[in-house]
Amino acid sequence: MDDVRELLKREFTPEEYADVRELWKAHSIAEDGRDLEGLVATLTPDCAYEVVPTGHRWEGHDGARAFYRALLGAFPDVRFELENIVIGPQGVCEEARLTGTHERDWLEYPATGRAIDFQVVIFFPWDPEQRLFRGERVHFDPIAAGLGSAADAAG
Repeated sequence: MDDVRELLKREFTPEEYADVRELWKAHSIAEDGRDLEGLVATLTPDCAYEVVPTGHRWEGHDGARAFYRALLGAFPDVRFELENIVIGPQGVCEEARLTGTHERDWLEYPATGRAIDFQVVIFFPWDPEQRLFRGERVHFDPIAAGLGSAADAAG
């Protein structure tokens, strides 16, 4: 991970801003279309996906595919409704409302068959050399999401 002081020093041209924004749009369109290869095309080969509250992590393009297969399998009708976005030289940070139906187990959380509706914050770190995202860091409150805690699921 980059030193935060180095991240703060990054220069950012209007052209790079446009590139980051367009890549995020391509990623979002691929996600909405369930296009795994389109998603992977927006990521560095050494990307990492992290679900911060649970500590789960997937690495590389195969890991990104596995993350999305698990997510889309558990919530086949998942939708992300963008509420806020910040684009900068460090990447993209989005705040979204996640809705869907919890039809299959996901991570430690057993399927409930219930509708879910909760807020999620996702950070997409930008790699300025490769001009791609280095993955995603997903933040949400499992209890507010109606999933409970990982300890609840294990017990």
